[in-house]
Formats: sequence, structure tokens, C-alpha cells
Amino acid sequence: MVQLCEIRYDQCMRAIAFPLAATLCLSGSLCAEETLPPDLGTRDQGIDWADFLGPQRNGKSPETGLIAKWSPPPRIVWQCEIGASYGAPAISRGRLLHYDRHGDLARLTCRNSESGTELWTYEHATDYTDMLGYNNGPRCTPVVDGNRVYLFSAEGEMHCVSLSDGERQWQVDTTKQFGVVKNFFGVGSTPIVAGELLIANIGGSPPGQPDDVYAAQGQVESNGSGVVAFDKFTGEFRWQTANELASYSSPVTATIDGQLWCFVFARGGLVGLDPNLGQIRFQFPWRARKLESVNASSPTVVGDRAFISESYELGSALLQIQREGYEVVWRDKPRSRDRSLELHWNTAVHHQGYLYGSSGQHPNNAQLRCIKFDTGEVQWSVPGWRRSSLLYVDQHFICLSEDGTLRLLRATPNACEVVGELTLRNNLGITLLKYPAWTAPVLSHGLLYVRGKDRLVCLEVIRRGQE
Repeated sequence: MVQLCEIRYDQCMRAIAFPLAATLCLSGSLCAEETLPPDLGTRDQGIDWADFLGPQRNGKSPETGLIAKWSPPPRIVWQCEIGASYGAPAISRGRLLHYDRHGDLARLTCRNSESGTELWTYEHATDYTDMLGYNNGPRCTPVVDGNRVYLFSAEGEMHCVSLSDGERQWQVDTTKQFGVVKNFFGVGSTPIVAGELLIANIGGSPPGQPDDVYAAQGQVESNGSGVVAFDKFTGEFRWQTANELASYSSPVTATIDGQLWCFVFARGGLVGLDPNLGQIRFQFPWRARKLESVNASSPTVVGDRAFISESYELGSALLQIQREGYEVVWRDKPRSRDRSLELHWNTAVHHQGYLYGSSGQHPNNAQLRCIKFDTGEVQWSVPGWRRSSLLYVDQHFICLSEDGTLRLLRATPNACEVVGELTLRNNLGITLLKYPAWTAPVLSHGLLYVRGKDRLVCLEVIRRGQE
């Protein structure tokens, strides 16, 4: 008989709202009540955004009451200068956490999410240098689970610190432990919490491999550590599986026909596995032949179907998930120039049977698109906005383009209507969000958080009491 642990009321409500969270505490064994830091938030409505792309990792917010006209523009609540990074902030219990590089230190900064006041910092040394000249900061989003914050650095160091004060709980050097050969842009796949495990796309290699992927001319061997699970409380190794290398796509979990799945869009394709045991249920090859190609968009799982996409050659595919495998529903034709979606680093957002995302590898050819989920048929395309990221909330999309332009869209399968458009500036008229604004917007308790090259800005897009 499953024995349940005592949980606080707010943890219980989070478990009810988000089924995955329920497994974190209702894990089938006794567990002690976790002491959480006090909630500093004063905005009662809304949700925490404690994970990459939100609680469900799907870029969608359940909040309502969105200010539907941006004239005048939304109020800037606070802003701050930040270090080098591509990671989004995470918000939990009135605290915002952002992970950036400052000189030879990688720094996790905890702030009051409503005021921006700094509460504490955690730092560790870093010497990462990007092989292709991009910034040398972290790529991954902090992940908050209870009183723990998980970090994954660009050089592959995994850290767990306390949400309350930033004290380190454990640390694992995954590059050293698993023999990871340096990839083009370092480590950029945000780990996911599943039950009492922290699951990550590691992609290690046996001893004797070249120092980096270029030295190996792309021929890097795997040692079966494509996906690795750690004990989320201690960092201890639990299991590893898959002869795969790491990608820049982050894992997602889903329950399909009563069966828990973890989907990892690794360097060579999609891996579907049992997250409890690490057993592979299927592997679907999906990688362009080009050496510099990467898989960076996270899978979009809806019902019993999983969508994946890349922008270098193959485009997209939709799989029907079966108990121990898959069936291809549709896939873009090989070598075809007419592909449904070619997602680079943004993840498609599903809404009512359609997918919305920014298609295109380069800024000058990127188009915001809507496609039919079941068929891949393109409904419409909007060129000229460069590469963008989307957040769905209250019948609208908030679109952040890489040049820092924010747009409020009312998008349907029939058309894309621009409701509002703005470039954030300070009192001197200086643009706040500088290129590259590659990080997806974050929404928590009515406050929108967007970042550019070196600045994080908080805007009020849902007024207090509007839900």
C-alpha cells in the first residue's frame, strides 16, 4: 500500500494543479515534511514559474486578466543589469532566480520577484569558452523543486543549492564523471525533476576521445550516458541509458495511458523512456547530416503524440506514442524546401489543435508560423520579425523577437493580429533589451519577465485582482 507523506497546503495545491508535481511528494514511500522558506509574494493570483518554459514545460500560462491593449504600454516594475547568459529566470515563493556569468564566476542571484531587491547570491568558478564565439555564460534555466534550486553550468557542473539562503547542498562535475566531449555551445539542456530523480541529457564518452567535437570531426563515441538520472536530494548517480550525445533541447515528461514517460530530444534524435527505471521504450533518429547541426527545440507532447523539430535540414515530425514504441503520423519530406516548421532554439506552443512557433535557422529567413498539429499543414506565416519566442496566456501570445521587440498577438489558425508592439526604453530613450534576446518570456503572478543581452526587465501585464 502506498504511504503518503504530510505536505503543506500550498504544496498540495501545486500537486493538484500540476500532476507531475504530485509525484514529487506522493512517491510511494514515506518522506519527511519539507520546510519551505516563507513566501515573499504579495500578489495572490497567478502561479509560480519554477521551471524551464513553465510548470508544464510547454510555454503556456493559466493566468487570466491580461491587459489586452498596450497603449499605454505595460508598466515597468523593475529592471536590473545582468551578466552573460542565455537562460531564463525561475520564480518560486516570491523569489526570482537568474544564473549568469561575471568574469571568471558563474553567479546565481536570488531577488525578490516583485521588487528586484537582491536577497542572496551563490557563485562558483568557471573557465568555459564558447567554441563559436557566443557568450560564455550559462545556457540553462534554474529549476526550483521545494527548497532546492538546480543549476547546470555551460561546462557541465551540476549544483544544488537551498532556495532559502543559497547554501550548496551538493555538486557533480558531469563532464569529468561521464567523460563529456566539449560540444559546440557547451551544455544547454535544462535537467528535469521527476519524482525523486533529477534527469539530464549528459552524453558522455569513453576514455581516449578527442577534446572537442571539431577535433573528433563529429565522430564522437557514446558510453551509454545519453540520459542520466541523479538522486535529487544528494546528487548520487541512479541510472544511465542511451548511446546518445547531448543536445540543447530540454527533457519533458508526460503521462500517456497511465504510463509515465520522459522524452529527450538528444543529438541523434528522440528518446522515449521510463523515467523511473531508465528503460528505453523507443528511439527515433532525427538529426541533420551537417556537422554543426544541433537539436535545440524541446519536444511538444499533446495527449499521446510527440512533436519534434529542427532547423538545419530535416524539419519536423509528429509521432503517435504507443506503449513500447511509436508510429509516425507525419514527417517533413527529406531534402524538401517546403517544410512545416523549422524550429531553431524556440519551442512550439500548442493551442487547440495547432502549433505556433518561429520557423527558420537565420534571422533574415525566420517566419512566425501556425501549423495544424495533426497534419503539419501551414496555416499562415508572418515574415520579418526575425527569430522569436512565444508565451501563451489568456487567449493571446506574447512574442519576444531576438532584436528585443515585444509584441502582443491574438493568433488563431486563420490569422495573426498584432494587438500591441513596443520596444522597451529607459528615461533617456536607450533600448533596454539588446540583441540577442533569445530567452523565452516568463510570466508569474501577473508580472512578465523578459531579458536581452545584459538586462532583465519586469513588466506588469496583469493588474492586481484582475483574475
